[in-house]
Amino acid sequence: MSVGFVRPNSSQLMLHVYGRSVHPELFRTFAETEIAADQYAATLRISDTGHSITFRYKGHTVTELTASRDQLLPQKKRLLEKSLRGCRDETVQFDGGLRYSLSYQMERLEPIVFLNFHEELSADCKRAAVHYRFPTENRLSPEPLSLLRTDSGPRSLLIHAFHTFPESCSVLKTQSLFEL
Repeated sequence: MSVGFVRPNSSQLMLHVYGRSVHPELFRTFAETEIAADQYAATLRISDTGHSITFRYKGHTVTELTASRDQLLPQKKRLLEKSLRGCRDETVQFDGGLRYSLSYQMERLEPIVFLNFHEELSADCKRAAVHYRFPTENRLSPEPLSLLRTDSGPRSLLIHAFHTFPESCSVLKTQSLFEL
């Protein structure tokens, strides 16, 4: 008997931003990478609900993560909690010069457009900092895919995240910018 993997429904996803780290055992991690520069460090993880990014700079820690609405997460130092629908931009300025900006979009596509976009993302996996292809129960449908691309400089880190949800032909796109 095989057990299939199913990603949560994209309409149930939430975005959380914390002014602290969030223990990685609270969600299932399928792929992970570290990014380090002279002034900052970041941990990027892919989970079944999307991703988590933990950015550390001069005693400050910012964690961005996507989770399902029913996921139990801490309340302490939660800065943002948003339902992932439509498009939004958020910015948080921290003491010490750290500025965090986020743009996100949950988009539902026509099936043929979704398949073309999914194919392009599959090709982009080679250039991604971290990616993961989730198993699918139906061999004829595309596998859910997550990938994070980075652009790092000495005083900034830009992360583009893409997560596909084939059951609903949805794509979650986020752009996270950490500036010192």
